[in-house]
Parts: sequence; C-alpha cells; structure tokens
Amino acid sequence: MVATAALLQVPPQVADAAPGPGALPGLDLGAANRRAPVSGLYDWSKAGYRGGAALPGSGEVNPNATCQVTAAELASQYNVKPDDGADDTNGIQSAIDGIKSACSPSGSYTKLSTITFPAGRFDVTHEIHVDADYLILRGAGKDATKFVYEPDANTLYDTLTPDGSDWDEDGMTSGAGKGGWLWPGRGLFRVQSRGVHTSYSSDHASAPANRKDIFEGTINVHWKAGVKLRGKPGDTAFAARTGDKVVHLASSGALTSLAAGNLVNIRAANSRKFYEQQQATPTTFPLLNMHMRQQIFTIAALDTTARTITLDKPLEYDVPVNSTSDGSSPIDGATYDSKAAPLVDPVLGVGFENLGFTQDMPGLNPAEANNNYGNMAPAAEMHGIVFKWAANSWVRGIRAEMTGSHPIVTEEAKNLQIVDNELHGSWNKGKGGNGYFRGSRVWDSLYAGNTSTLLRHFTFQWSAAGNVVIGNSFDSDLNLHGGWERNNLFELNTVKVPYAHRSGNCRANCGEEGGGGPDDSNWFPIWWGAGKKAVKWSGATGYRNVFFNNAMTKQLADNGPYNDFYADRHRVYSFGWDGTGYKHLDVGGIPIADWAKNEQRDYTGGHGVDATKTDAASSLFLKSVDGTPPSSPSSTTTQTPSACLNATFTRKSVWESGYGGAFSITNTCSAAVGSWAVEFDLPSGTTITGSWSSVPTRTGQHYRFGNAAHNGSVKPGGTATFGFNAAGQGLPVACTIAGTKCGGTE
Repeated sequence: MVATAALLQVPPQVADAAPGPGALPGLDLGAANRRAPVSGLYDWSKAGYRGGAALPGSGEVNPNATCQVTAAELASQYNVKPDDGADDTNGIQSAIDGIKSACSPSGSYTKLSTITFPAGRFDVTHEIHVDADYLILRGAGKDATKFVYEPDANTLYDTLTPDGSDWDEDGMTSGAGKGGWLWPGRGLFRVQSRGVHTSYSSDHASAPANRKDIFEGTINVHWKAGVKLRGKPGDTAFAARTGDKVVHLASSGALTSLAAGNLVNIRAANSRKFYEQQQATPTTFPLLNMHMRQQIFTIAALDTTARTITLDKPLEYDVPVNSTSDGSSPIDGATYDSKAAPLVDPVLGVGFENLGFTQDMPGLNPAEANNNYGNMAPAAEMHGIVFKWAANSWVRGIRAEMTGSHPIVTEEAKNLQIVDNELHGSWNKGKGGNGYFRGSRVWDSLYAGNTSTLLRHFTFQWSAAGNVVIGNSFDSDLNLHGGWERNNLFELNTVKVPYAHRSGNCRANCGEEGGGGPDDSNWFPIWWGAGKKAVKWSGATGYRNVFFNNAMTKQLADNGPYNDFYADRHRVYSFGWDGTGYKHLDVGGIPIADWAKNEQRDYTGGHGVDATKTDAASSLFLKSVDGTPPSSPSSTTTQTPSACLNATFTRKSVWESGYGGAFSITNTCSAAVGSWAVEFDLPSGTTITGSWSSVPTRTGQHYRFGNAAHNGSVKPGGTATFGFNAAGQGLPVACTIAGTKCGGTE
C-alpha cells in the first residue's frame, strides 16, 4: 500500500458569517405536506409520530375526568405544589402511577390522559418513571413551569471509574445485574417499562435502593425475551437478507410476544466479515460480540407453523444466523446469535409539552461548563428525558438548561417527534460520551425546529436509521458517531461551529467514548465515524446519510471568520455511499482511519460521498417550508466531470527559490458539475510547500488536488480556482482533470 501525505492546507477566508436563520419552529410536518420519495434516496415520508400523524390536540384527550389530573388536583390529591420547597418526586410519581392503573389500559392515541403542571418550581430528587401509556405531561410554558433536579444519594452514581472521571457502569453490580443494564443511564424523566423479568425477581427484591433500577425493564432485554433465528431456504447462513420482510425463527423458543401488531427488534450479530466491510480491521481494539445492526419493526404477520415473522417494511441489513454462519471465525472464541427480540412491554404515546427543567449542582458555576468538554461532576451524569423501549411519543415546547448529561436521549425507540425545543448546556460533556443531544438506536423519528447550544454533539449512533433532522439550529457538530447508523436526512439546519468547540478544550475528566484522551483536532459541522476509530466503541458509520441545503460554517481560529462547509445548498451529499451501496470514506483509495484532520478533504467522485444528485426544491422531506408550495421539485444527476471540465495552469509569481501557481477550472457543459480533481507530476527537485482552496495528497512526485468543501460545484460556464506555492522551478507535467488532459498553460 502506498502512503499519501497531506499537504499544508490554507482554508478559504470568507467574511464573518452572520448567524443563519436559526431554528425553524412551527414547520408544517403533517403527512399532506410531505414529498413523495425522491428517486435514489430513502423514503422518509413516515418519519415521526405515528408515521406522519399530527401531534395530538385537544380532540385526542380522554374526556374522563379521572384521566385529567389538573393543577388543583396535583396539589390536593398528591401534595405537588409549586414553589413550596418540598420534594415533589413521590407525588408526581403517584399521579403517573394512578393514570397507569386507571386510564392507560383503556387509553389510545385518540384517548390520551393528561397531568397539568402550573407555573412555578417543582423539586425532584430521583428519577420519575413515565411508564403510563397514552399520557401527556404538560406545563404552563417552557419558561413558566420548571423542574429542578437535585439527585439524592440513591440516584447519584456511587461507582466511578478508577480515575474518578466517569460513571463505571460495569463496576456497578448487584446480584446477577450490572449498571450497564441501565444504559444510557439515569435521568429526570424515564420513558421505559419498570417490568422485571421473573428470573431477576429475587435480585430485584434484595437489591439496595441505589441498585433496584438495574433490574427494571429486564422484561424487554434480548437475552431473556429474544428468539434465535435459523437460515432461510436456499441461503442457510442467513435468516434474512437486505430487502426481505420475512425472518426465519429457530425451531425452538417461545413465540408468546411475537404477535401481529407488536413491536420487534431484529438484531443481527456482528461478525469478522462485517467488521472487515467497515474497514475496522486490523485493530488493536477488541472486536465485540454484539448486535450493531438492529431496528424495531412492527410485526405484520406471524406464522407459527412455518415459524416466521413478516415485518411491516423491508430490512436494511443482512441478518446472519449467528456471528460465524457467514463464514467468519468466532470473535473472542465464542459464537453469538442473532435474535428477534420482541418489545414485551413498550411504552407508547407519551408526550412532554410546555415545560422546562434543569439539574441543580450547588457549588458549580454554569459558566465554567461553557465549551468545557470534560466532566465537572461525574457522579451526577443524569439525563433530562430518556426514551427506552418506547414508540410514538414526543417532546415539544420544552426548555432544558444545564442537565447532568444528555438533555434528551434515546436507546431503542421508534417514531418519536422532538420539535420546537431549546436545549442549553450540560455539566458533563467529557469522558464516556456525555452532554449530547443524542439519538442512539432510534428509528423513523423526526427532530425539527430545535435550538441546541453548548452541548458536545448532536448524534446519531448505534444503528439509528430513517430519521429526519430539519430546521434546527446547532452550535455543535452533526455527529454520525458510529455503529452502522444509516439512511438519515439532515436538511435546512443552521450549524455554526465556533473554534472553541473542540475536544481539546477541556479542564477535567477529558476524553471520549471508548476511552482515550482528547485530540488536537477541531470539530467541524459534520463528524463521520471511520472504522478504525469508531471500532473503539462500536464500529463505522453506515451508508447513505444525506446532507442537503444546510447552512454550515466553521471557525478555525479564535475570533476568526467562519468558513463555509459543504456550501452547495442544492446538492445532495450522501455519505458512505457510492451510488449503489456502502462505501467507506477514503483518500486516494486508502480508507481514512479517523475523521479528525481529514474533515476538509474531498470525498466526492468515488471516495465515499456521492454528490451526483441535485434537487431544485428547498427540502427533500417537505413540499413546502414557508407555506408556499415550491415549483415542481425535481432531482437531477449532474454532468460527468470528464466530459465538461478544462483546467489551465498559470504561474502567478516567481522568486529565486520557487514560484506561486494557480489552476483555473472551467465547466464547458450545460449542467453543473459537483466535484473535480486535478492531478499532475512535478520534476525531481521541485516540491509543493503549501496550497489553498483544495484538498491535496502526494505520492512521490505525483500530486492530486481535489476540490475543497466550498468550491466543488461548478455551474455551467463557471470557474473554480486553487493555488499552491512550490520550492524549485519545475512546472506541472502530465496534467489531467477527471482523467482528461488539462488545457495547457497561460
């Protein structure tokens, strides 16, 4: 393998970018305003609450007064009163439990219960379990109703890593259980079943107060509820393939919870061949027996005789019977089974509306947390709202300020709608992966009109798929964190990332998920999980994650200007995609080992980002963004570069030891070109010492200059330029652009 060396890059300097339009609250997200699927792209038309249904209004509230807990009833029946300084946790929990018992069994998406909180402060000391189906928790306004969380001794993590920098979920044990079963960790509100699997009943009963929640929700865990799989006829190594709807179950195993209409997670075992596909091997990090590829589906049909289930939509990944059935050798000496894991007790139809929350940390200064990517209080890494084994739920009109870790986080959730919220700051944004606006193992969900500031990342990870992120405002990166996340759409977002937003800006308990300290790179508006990097915690980012019509800028120095990033607003950038299948990002054919220091390279033109498609509309998801229907949106494929581009070299200046040169690239065709690359040789004795407006690589005396993020698109008759400085007087020879001979020298 030939090594390539990156040259000094001087980023293009543009005028200081004014703040973009910011969040776009109030978008019409209804099914009638959604576009039909665009040819060659994923179908996002069913993203969000109930596959595109409007969020509930007054007409969907249960008319039974028992199922509408008013502010007065909260005070009189549950002793939950604002601003009285008393602990409101148990009273709020009792109100939820009352709804769960009296109303949830007969409730529905058109018969929702409500608990209404008045304006004022409510004090909470331990996690509130919101496991009553079809329930809205509603405040008097995001700045009026405020929940203040101050975790008590039985909520704070009492087991930290040996260096005290992070919660040690593996070291937190009780009976047969461990803290990892709590993942992603404790929160203020937890939308998750408290059901305990019968095999853990004794452990749960004997566990101390700060360990009981380890066993809550185990009714859903795949190692208890999951059913093993068998090979499909004619393809016995796999229970199902990409595009299949029928999954073949093993000949034994209870089918009790696998009924039509129920939810099931199809979990595909990792294999060595799957890791190889991700360019994650060889690696010094341990490969893991786990289910990186997974997704929650609705069961359309169960055949108990043939022992098959039919899913409501096609699979997006192959499902081997186990980790060795595809011909791989075992990982860590063991064979790991794929599973069809039913959600035995999912939580459905829960909404949070018009309220605010914060985590109180006496003795800590919120200003010290600004752009501090470390953990200030590791024992208090509590989240705001946690969705786990949940579906068809929503958060709208809330304001989160200074949570212990993630303000909103998912772990196995489907068809959520997170809209028109404000999320500001976290006490912990360091080692272990804290302080994200985090979508992990979340599917077919919609994030719209939100404002996020002073958090570590917005992330999709761990097989997140089919989600839409539209019209949000971020001052952090859009982070494809790894774990085969795929088919997600990012559009119409304003992403303005300051220089201060970087992993090295950290004062204590620094590091990343999977171990290791901060690096000296900057976080750009996009982060992509390369196989050799993300294998530390999961694996590479998956295929066809699409960026379209975003206003993305990055500041590269303190008080410096903001530079455009992927600035062609009508070009469809599909990451991890070559037009037909998965493609790991590479430079000169060599897969990148880390996104850090490679953010500004050009991956179009066959290097992992498919940019051949454009679209005339402002949105791939919505027909109308501002209430005015667009004029006939249409997708097109751009002209082949080799047929259209001409490159001309000019020596701009000469001095005793070298010269400065520039190339001008002209598009001679009638359609736009989405990317370009100029290649040439220099005579021995001449080398390039610096360049600008391009992404260069070198192999010996052969140089390649790909376009930068800001100048890849060349309109018909338009030009793009880049330049370099050379030591020595030799001029470029054997010059080509897209494989065609350059036009000469001016």
